[in-house]
Amino acid sequence: QPHFVQSGGGLVQPGGSLTLSCEASGFTLPEYAIGWFRQVPGKEREEVSCMDQVGRITDIPDSVKGRFTVSRDIAKNTVYLQMTNLKPDDTAVYTCGADRYGTCHGIDYWGQGTQVTVSS
Repeated sequence: QPHFVQSGGGLVQPGGSLTLSCEASGFTLPEYAIGWFRQVPGKEREEVSCMDQVGRITDIPDSVKGRFTVSRDIAKNTVYLQMTNLKPDDTAVYTCGADRYGTCHGIDYWGQGTQVTVSS
């Protein structure tokens, strides 16, 4: 069964950095667009990036632009979300997802999610 193994996350102080990773299993990254999403209880899920099959990155909201960076290591079949200058408003459960059609709007496979808490 295709899935992701997600890692990273945790508690960080405001201004700190974290890197999340999602290792794909059962499928290869270049076949899918990979999106990163976050959700706070009681709010809708927010997309924070989408990397298409050729590595183009789109859908980055202004709230994280310049602070969040998406990358991938095809050899490791892993995508990364590097987050810097973290703010309390970045506190959420972060999840990666794979979309075979390249838009990150119809996710076929989800990671298990990881909590990121930004607090002093």
